[in-house]
Amino acid sequence: MTARYGAVTVDWLGYATVRIEGRTGAVVYVDPGRYGVLEEYDARDGDLILVSHDHHYDPDGIRRVAHEDALVVVHEAVDADRIDRDVAQPESLPYTVERVRADETFVVGPLDLYTTPAYNEPGGPHTRANGEPYHPEGSGCGYGVTIDGATVFWPGDTDVLPVHEELDVDVFLPPIGGSFTMDRHEAAALAAAMEPGLVLPIHYDTFEALEADDEAFVVDVASRGVPVVLDR
Repeated sequence: MTARYGAVTVDWLGYATVRIEGRTGAVVYVDPGRYGVLEEYDARDGDLILVSHDHHYDPDGIRRVAHEDALVVVHEAVDADRIDRDVAQPESLPYTVERVRADETFVVGPLDLYTTPAYNEPGGPHTRANGEPYHPEGSGCGYGVTIDGATVFWPGDTDVLPVHEELDVDVFLPPIGGSFTMDRHEAAALAAAMEPGLVLPIHYDTFEALEADDEAFVVDVASRGVPVVLDR
């Protein structure tokens, strides 16, 4: 299934991997790869590749989606030396690589792009047993990209944060798996506060800790008067 909003099509490919394409042909991928979601995928058509944080950094996934002239945008904290997987530094990839902080705005060709903070609150509901956040502040970001007049927003692996309700978003891609991010209840409440044109949940059911009732999420969001779809 492909979700459509205005001139934009959005495909959830699994885990946090999303493909966004505008009517004019620009293609954006968000957090491509991990957990085998791109095992049989080799499109190499992406103009812009966005990587939110260490857990979603997958060089092989990037190679499967990026064309040779792609721009790869990576949060500044992503560091291969601190990742417990055998991965190369982003700058060693055969693409133009740009580092970003949270809370930046810039233009990439015909696309407008912004970043937002993405983290878990210390001592909050999405922390380790000792209260340590799975995603400390400064470890990653969310991305909003405007393509052919529609703004698609992926908040990253994060709790619901005050900044989210201030955003003007057309397509909202909330994580609903809980454990390491907002859960389906928190995401539904945020969707109602943001009032986007369309909600497409992602980042759930990849493994046991991310299991979520997506149909219950749809009912919850729809009952609040917000358009919502599933991409299975």
